[in-house]
Amino acid sequence: MTLAAVVPAFATRPAHDRPHPAAELLARRYGARRPLDPAALGPDQWNEVLTGLLSHRSVRAYRPDPLPEGTLETLVAAAQSAATSSNLQAWSVVAVTDPARKSRFAAWSQNQAHIEQAPLFLVWLADLSRLDTLARAKVGDAAGLDYLETLIVAVTDATMAAQNAVVAAESLGLGTVYIGALRNETEAVAAELNLPPKVLPLFGLCVGYPDPARPAGVKPRLPQSVVLHHERYDATASDAAITAYDGEIRAFYADQGITAPDWSDTVTARVRGPAALAGRHRLRQILADFGFPLR
Repeated sequence: MTLAAVVPAFATRPAHDRPHPAAELLARRYGARRPLDPAALGPDQWNEVLTGLLSHRSVRAYRPDPLPEGTLETLVAAAQSAATSSNLQAWSVVAVTDPARKSRFAAWSQNQAHIEQAPLFLVWLADLSRLDTLARAKVGDAAGLDYLETLIVAVTDATMAAQNAVVAAESLGLGTVYIGALRNETEAVAAELNLPPKVLPLFGLCVGYPDPARPAGVKPRLPQSVVLHHERYDATASDAAITAYDGEIRAFYADQGITAPDWSDTVTARVRGPAALAGRHRLRQILADFGFPLR
């Protein structure tokens, strides 16, 4: 995504009259409580990468247009360029374009229609199967894969790879949205994809061209005062900041024509008990069944 795409007037106005490209982006992301003054940023403190990152939004409406040839491979190249712990590369991804298969994934994910709309659906996997096969063939033992640490490595690797793919997709004018609800039906997803033991489906990712008739907004985030700590953790100012943030989220949803509770009510409901996890409370047993003993 280019600067001109985000701030169209920026490239055509006289230099002395141009607003800093960060101004609108920071206002969208943080409202009135911007964490920094864009005017204080020097020319070497902003670029198109930052413009793209701060412009991120979750897209839940797609045009049916197919992706150009080579797009998938480009996204995977970006994903493989992410950091990976000890170069284990303990992840894989399954590209799904078959309409019937996408329809099943949508049904398992609480009927999220954008899974069917998007021309490409990526399922990201924590994959220890490849390392298990290699280690057993080389040294006859892969007991190190049975520990929680190794699974955390695989989940982290897969997540960083997926986010690289998202950044790459958005730079090409594509939209994305993560689908964590795949874990509502982990066994069904694994069977659908023919996953071997020691491979765990983590989340899906819709990829496609956003539908201009249903534009997505840039959702405000918590103030930096809530998530950024200096030297030591200190949450003493969080309560007031979260109350103010509830108001910003309320206004954002109203602008989008969406009826939704305050952020604090939403997250409280999400963590109140097993029923709110919509089947994901079974993950510990699923991990054991999938070959992750987690010592």
